[in-house]
Amino acid sequence: MAAAPVEPIGVGLLGYAFMGKAHSNAYKTLSYMAHPPPYAPQLVALAGRDEAAVAEAARRYGFAGYVTDWRALVADDRVQLFDNSGPNNLHAEPSIAAARAGKHVICEKPLGRNADESYEAWREVRAAGVKHMCAFNYRFVPAVRLARQMIEGGELGDLFHFRARYLQEWITDPEFPMVWRLSAAAAGSGALGDLGAHAIDLARYLTGQEVQAVSALTQTFIEERQGEKVDVDDAFAAAVSFSGGVVGTLEASRFCPGRKNALLFELNGAKGSIAFDLERLNELRVHLPGSHPGAAAQGFREVLVTEADHPFVQWWWPPGHTLGWEHTFVHEVHHLLSAIRDDTDVAPHGATFEDGYRCAEVCDAILRSARGGRREEGRDRQA
Repeated sequence: MAAAPVEPIGVGLLGYAFMGKAHSNAYKTLSYMAHPPPYAPQLVALAGRDEAAVAEAARRYGFAGYVTDWRALVADDRVQLFDNSGPNNLHAEPSIAAARAGKHVICEKPLGRNADESYEAWREVRAAGVKHMCAFNYRFVPAVRLARQMIEGGELGDLFHFRARYLQEWITDPEFPMVWRLSAAAAGSGALGDLGAHAIDLARYLTGQEVQAVSALTQTFIEERQGEKVDVDDAFAAAVSFSGGVVGTLEASRFCPGRKNALLFELNGAKGSIAFDLERLNELRVHLPGSHPGAAAQGFREVLVTEADHPFVQWWWPPGHTLGWEHTFVHEVHHLLSAIRDDTDVAPHGATFEDGYRCAEVCDAILRSARGGRREEGRDRQA
């Protein structure tokens, strides 16, 4: 007997570069790997300002058409899901407009260039009553999800420490050009919003606690590129306290030669510890002293998160056949489409616009602390 046809959902995507490619790949891969998918994504139109470039991207990615103004996506009745993968200065306004038009919304992080912009996006999209997700894709790494399951199951006991650092090398060269990520007007912040936001989100997601206060510093190492002023941070470091008593550190830098995409975190609890490195994303390092004879003396052991009972593996390959960075977006899109189909909450495993706003408040507190040289507490506004 033939399987029942899967209902389609029209997707309109803003942005065709790095994130646009990643999201497009997720929609196409989802349709045949996570089969049957919650919905069959129909790639309606791709939006971008450079007509020649967006037309070529639409052809390559498999979109039926393209537009040069994101407002055309919002006005298109064929689009039921608005995917915002544009630059940071185009996160809030298009996402709000799409939600007001009754479209579900997924928006790349950071949700806004600052907490005020992020708060407005959350408030407006929540009021529209649509499903909304802030695309913190690292929640959908199998090893990260396994870490969350272990913490929820009490395997680490009471948590003491959370520390995370996100390190890259890509702008260490003084001749690297002036791009939008180095401008506060377009990006809001530098390494903080680009990389640190992921560390902050994982801190909240894994500990289940809010970042309560920060003591931070920032640094801009190269202050001018191609005759233009760089007015965002190249690196930051912060000591943080959490609402439930956990203490920790957060750090991000784009000036770390040899570090390609190194997001590393460690949690220490009364019963054990876990550690993770995104550059080895299929592995979770675990220390549980009482788990087997001799474990206390052995320190950490490597768990290859590819077994049949591990998170998300049911869609992919036999044990030991590892997954990649791009698969996190497939998991993320599947989660959102399931929430739309079943009318279930995107939270707690998917990051909502509220999570995007909460992260932005921590980012703003870090910048205030660095500017004022003092401890800062985050704000807690409700929608």
